Amino acid sequence: FSTKHTLPFTRVKSIADLDLVIKNANGKAVMLDFYADWCTSCKEREKLTFSDVKVKAALANTILLQADVTENNDNDQTLLKRFGLFGPPGIIFFDNTGAEIKTRVIGYKNVDDFTAILNQIKLGN
Repeated sequence: FSTKHTLPFTRVKSIADLDLVIKNANGKAVMLDFYADWCTSCKEREKLTFSDVKVKAALANTILLQADVTENNDNDQTLLKRFGLFGPPGIIFFDNTGAEIKTRVIGYKNVDDFTAILNQIKLGN
């Protein structure tokens, strides 16, 4: 299945990668998506939610990062542990100061539910 219509994520492989991007975000909010090839909910979210124009519009001024934890290696485990996640799917948000926003998205959310969450946390757009 094609992901060409989904969001333009930048992959992060480690906590060091993540911290560097957040530090250099220049006042932009950051969304970190935990993804794995074997995660059915991740694929649903990519195909159904992340491809929607409302979602793309709500995230237009947000830096989009994705941690692919398919291999479940040491870096993947360390990233998951940092946020207390057992595995994907999970989305963590950081505000325009780099602080984690308390609202997290765990599991699949449809377009309306996900857009409502994005509007609620306002991501500095």
